[in-house]
Amino acid sequence: MAIQNRESFLNNLAENLGRSRRKEGVERPEWSVSPQWEVYQGYSEDQLVDVLEKQCKVIHTDFRKTDAAGLQDVLKETVDRYQGKSIIAADDSRNQEYSLDSFYQRMEADGVEVHIWDAGKGKENQVFAERADVGITFSDATLAESGTVTLFNSKGNGRSISLLPKTYIAVIPKSTIVPRITQATKHIHEANQQGHEVSSCVSFITGPSNSADIEMNLIVGVHGPIKVTYIVVEDK
Repeated sequence: MAIQNRESFLNNLAENLGRSRRKEGVERPEWSVSPQWEVYQGYSEDQLVDVLEKQCKVIHTDFRKTDAAGLQDVLKETVDRYQGKSIIAADDSRNQEYSLDSFYQRMEADGVEVHIWDAGKGKENQVFAERADVGITFSDATLAESGTVTLFNSKGNGRSISLLPKTYIAVIPKSTIVPRITQATKHIHEANQQGHEVSSCVSFITGPSNSADIEMNLIVGVHGPIKVTYIVVEDK
């Protein structure tokens, strides 16, 4: 990803500070403490799953665990509980890996309308998402501390999938769970440094939409999905 106008910005900043710009001899300081790395340091995957499960109770999010063989049944139970008659899902390579392609075919056979995000259909995807009962995506990085799923949005994984339907289901491969946002942003930074393609839009989603703007009274389901389920899947 190219950085635009970096040189002129840094030159103007140095000028406003009343000094010449230093281009050499600048070293990153060594901090005496780094608390951002110490939270849940050394936790195993199973311990991080426990942290995530406890946090889901705080953020009003249903939590399920399964393996790849049981994923379809857990998904169907969740969609049925949400009374889902229409589903929008990401066009994700993991759909085939986790047999979600056959799950969506199974749902269509049961009379559920299924729409897989299609970049070629443009606005039509958003129109469907607005009336969909359920949105389904995979989490790309999952923050145990805050109960947050991270989505690397792309042409096959539009933001509307997790924002516009009445309810939302995040499929969380167990290996994606990290302690907190520190590790997620490190992953994104390193991928960029190594020249890998990095999503231009990264969504951090923590449970259902909510607001406490009015007299500090928490209202869940204000400007997005009113119910959310996280399904952690064993993937090793």
